[in-house]
Amino acid sequence: MFTVGHSTRSLDELVELLREHGTTLLADVRTAPGSRRMPHFAKAALAADLPARDIEYAHLPELGGLRRPRPDSPNAGWHNESFRGYADHMADPDFAVGLDRLVAWSRDRDVAVMCAEAVPWRCHRSLIADALLARGLAVTHVLGPGRTQPAALTPFARVDGGRITYPGPVQERLTL
Repeated sequence: MFTVGHSTRSLDELVELLREHGTTLLADVRTAPGSRRMPHFAKAALAADLPARDIEYAHLPELGGLRRPRPDSPNAGWHNESFRGYADHMADPDFAVGLDRLVAWSRDRDVAVMCAEAVPWRCHRSLIADALLARGLAVTHVLGPGRTQPAALTPFARVDGGRITYPGPVQERLTL
């Protein structure tokens, strides 16, 4: 399984990256799969253009970003509010449905998970990668032509069964 950010690339550049890694299915995990600045990355454009290049396209709104954190979030390890909100979403049944679909597709296809952000550590793709790693899948982030990085579980992530959380540091209690 790969992850990739379309960033400011052309469609041809993205397709070359996908081909470099044998991708046969692009799973779009953007909440709003459109782009005024990059119209070739709009959902309708990708759904029309990629099959002609022998790459399937699927939108997975269940895995989309832009989530708000819960007031009782168990993911205080994330200081970034949007990552904490996404980590909270990972406990939602909709997230499990989307992740199950992604895993099922990966059994007979070479899948790349795509969002807009170029680098995975600034994108919710890194949290999706954590969830896939927790299920035993290998994940590689595609950074550019000839440049990849194996995904590694976020250091403060905790995996308990199938659930992943990002707790904050443990506070010691002093007894007087």
